[in-house]
Amino acid sequence: MPRTAKPKKADSAAAPKKVSKKSGATSKRAAKTASPAAKPTEKRATAPTEATSKLRIRVRAYESKILDQSVKQIMDTALRYDAKVLGPIPLPTEIKKYTVNRAAFVYKNAREQFEMRVHKRLLDIVNPGAKVIEALTNLSLPSGVSIDVKMI
Repeated sequence: MPRTAKPKKADSAAAPKKVSKKSGATSKRAAKTASPAAKPTEKRATAPTEATSKLRIRVRAYESKILDQSVKQIMDTALRYDAKVLGPIPLPTEIKKYTVNRAAFVYKNAREQFEMRVHKRLLDIVNPGAKVIEALTNLSLPSGVSIDVKMI
């Protein structure tokens, strides 16, 4: 049987060549800086803003039910004096875990794990008046609830 010649592969010169971006196309950077007059310049009208003050209240407690009752009590007090209240915003619960050996000297594998959960809420009172601040300072909350108040 006569052998037939196999067709040769096409030369690399016949294959399409890659074209660099710099040769003909414009880059994104050049398009942005090419014509500054292309984009209309807008000037925003600034309205006179009043100096707003906020009373930021962070409430923390170990029990979420007591925390929610305290937040509701704070909100009711602020709304009674016609103050605008933003929130309550629930913040992430802080979890502290402790691992303790059950025995003092031996039995290393016998351990107990304990955790403390601190629930947190955030309240903002916009433009509080003197009566609102006085009412909040005289407010009696249950034990186990801590409050941090800041003026912003």
